[in-house]
Amino acid sequence: MPYRKKQKGFTLIELLVVIAIVGVIGTIMLFAVAPIRGKARDAKRKDDLSKLGQILYANSCYIPDGGPGDYDIAALVPELVVKYPQYQSYVSFLPYDPKSGNSSQTNYHYVYSDDGHCRIYANLENESEPLGGYVVTGPSGPNGTNIYYQISK
Repeated sequence: MPYRKKQKGFTLIELLVVIAIVGVIGTIMLFAVAPIRGKARDAKRKDDLSKLGQILYANSCYIPDGGPGDYDIAALVPELVVKYPQYQSYVSFLPYDPKSGNSSQTNYHYVYSDDGHCRIYANLENESEPLGGYVVTGPSGPNGTNIYYQISK
């Protein structure tokens, strides 16, 4: 019987099987984690709105220079800094929607009405979010649902 050297390493088939298994597991994990990521972004939106609400509702409803209307928070920043210089450091780190917002359009909205009421709201991702209290329905928003989180005063 001829002498055979022991092979060191893996065959191409073995490597391809391992790569395929890792790919399948990665795909499964990606789909399993997606709903959790949406819920985490919703939690961030709620936290951001409560912080923004503390600024905009400090004593009473903030009255924008443009009067009653629906404003993106980014549009209010310049006048907030002029009127309240103490917020300069906060607004330089202006929060925005983690999925659909950016620094020029946050997708966090502030509504001031003629009757002196105001609210701040954002579109949520989680369609199974229980309605009631701060969670309401409305038209389909930038995050693909008709579920909104709002804080009113």
